[in-house]
Amino acid sequence: MPAEAAESVFPQLEALLPHVQKPIQYVGGELNSTVKDWDSCDVRWALMYPDAYEVGLPNQGVMILYEVLNEQDGVLAERTYSVWPDLEALMREHHVPQFTVDSHRPVKAFDVLGLSFSTELGYTNMLTALDLSGIPLEAKDRGLDDPIVMAGGHAAFNPEPIADFIDCAVIGDGEQAVLEVTRIIRAWKEEGRPGGREELLFRLAKTGGVYVPGFYDVEYLPDGRIARVVPNRSGVPWRVSKHTVMDLDEWPYPKQPLVPLAETVHERMSVEIFRGCTRGCRFCQAGMITRPVRERSITGIGEMVDKGLKATGFEEVGLLSLSSADHSEIGDIAKGLADRYEDDKIGLSLPSTRVDAFNIDLANELTRNGRRSGLTFAPEGGSERIRKVINKMVSEDDLIRTVATAYGNGWRQVKLYFMCGLPTETDDDVLQIADMATRVIQKGREVSGSNDIRCTVSIGGFVPKPHTPFQWAPQLSAEETDERLAKLRDKIRGDKKYGRSIGFRYHDGKPGIVEGLLSRGDRRVGAVIRAVYEDGGRFDGWREHFSYDRWMNCADKALAPFGVDVDWYTTRERTYEEVLPWDHLDSGLDKDWLWEDWQDALDETEVEDCRWTPCFDCGVCPQMDTSIQIGPTGKKLLPLTVKNAAPAPSGHSH
Repeated sequence: MPAEAAESVFPQLEALLPHVQKPIQYVGGELNSTVKDWDSCDVRWALMYPDAYEVGLPNQGVMILYEVLNEQDGVLAERTYSVWPDLEALMREHHVPQFTVDSHRPVKAFDVLGLSFSTELGYTNMLTALDLSGIPLEAKDRGLDDPIVMAGGHAAFNPEPIADFIDCAVIGDGEQAVLEVTRIIRAWKEEGRPGGREELLFRLAKTGGVYVPGFYDVEYLPDGRIARVVPNRSGVPWRVSKHTVMDLDEWPYPKQPLVPLAETVHERMSVEIFRGCTRGCRFCQAGMITRPVRERSITGIGEMVDKGLKATGFEEVGLLSLSSADHSEIGDIAKGLADRYEDDKIGLSLPSTRVDAFNIDLANELTRNGRRSGLTFAPEGGSERIRKVINKMVSEDDLIRTVATAYGNGWRQVKLYFMCGLPTETDDDVLQIADMATRVIQKGREVSGSNDIRCTVSIGGFVPKPHTPFQWAPQLSAEETDERLAKLRDKIRGDKKYGRSIGFRYHDGKPGIVEGLLSRGDRRVGAVIRAVYEDGGRFDGWREHFSYDRWMNCADKALAPFGVDVDWYTTRERTYEEVLPWDHLDSGLDKDWLWEDWQDALDETEVEDCRWTPCFDCGVCPQMDTSIQIGPTGKKLLPLTVKNAAPAPSGHSH
């Protein structure tokens, strides 16, 4: 890599910034960002969250890897985000390449471009970034001096739709994986890059934990289904397995969270309190692919919060996980943190609260020092029947009891989150959402003695995801989704007594169909992504930039030669025999267990949480050589330094 290739492009960029919206997002220099000397490092990563700065900067995954890599001697990691269309046009006009925000170096000068996909709707942004970088869009066209393009994040558990554009994918936790990849790249470079790009990819593939799509061939049946996926060279594993970090206390990242310059979607410092979830909600990909549960200890959490607040100056701490109230010591964590930061007015928040894990003591601790905002609950399904199908074991009475407690204790606003289009769902299942919201308002008025309370119903379209029991399920068409939601809206609006207290927010069914095409797609879908990108598709996760018609027109043309269409990927039910595009990527879950759980769903049979009950043989623990790691540790979160406290009498200790 010639040294001049890595010079800052800031002088050229600076001239363009007065002409774009929010130029501050491209400037870099955030508190806790790291700039290392280029020449003293031999492995260099550009980490990308393929969305706008305001969404990408707070992303925990990128922040953690950025810090893990920069802590290593001789390794450098910088960040790059998607540029808005206004800057993209100017960069093309003035020949300014995709750059990192840390040192404004061209992305093409790095060894690796690591992309973290939490949603599939970022795929077109990846192609924009590759093109602006001067990196060939397709892996097969790249040369020795192009970066290795690596995908990670939840969407990477089925990277087949982007198989043509990435060199490799890492599935699962990234902390140890990026260090292993770094080690392999360093050795290859020290040896003088023998065998070129192909040899480096082969060394990565051989570890069994890095998937290189180019080393696998996909064969199709005459009806369009996949016949098999086979390695096309020896020494490449038949199945690639996910990475699982076992002791979270050994990985207390981020230690120095980044503080954004421009306003972002989350203005708080976040600590991941556990990873994984075994509630077994059948629609939830995150819960399935991150098994087993691994808790961070109460003392580990306390230390991270302390260091993070000192490093950032934020006034709110988010306790992150898929179901934070399920931490075995959540009560002590919340009370301990609220006690410790009482004088500093540091607020605490849980991203969403499980109805059956909610208790008023916890809620009071969380809001003791901060503002009392609304509470969010996610019953997911409107009827008792559909909640059995999705294994979300919350009865309507549980919900009403919980909400009554909240309204009775001074909360005025409750938000309920549901899904539309779940397997076996009927209009009636969805219309029952209105009945539930009505009961909530009714109960709220009764216990609070006030009519001034609100309940907001928020609805998302269900998209079946790989590695879940619903991976075989048909998706509801956009038209049917919209019809069903229109009936629900009319029912809520038509309620003269309670309708005005119920807010209704929903997304139309169209983005869900595109997400469904991308989430369960195979390699043939890559042609659609490329066509959409070439037609101007950008920022598909943003309502104002998303074009359903563009996606459908491009899909019609791109899929026609293969004899399949969008419905084939979305609204078609799969059978047990079918080879799914991601079957050779091992999330640890046993396919037969997933199929049995799908049959249980169709029979409306619920399954308990295996954290507290006997194992159901989902396959993760033995196969991944892991185990559930939970407390309680029996420790309490003692204040680090009690302010203005009288000295303890001798002979006693806290």
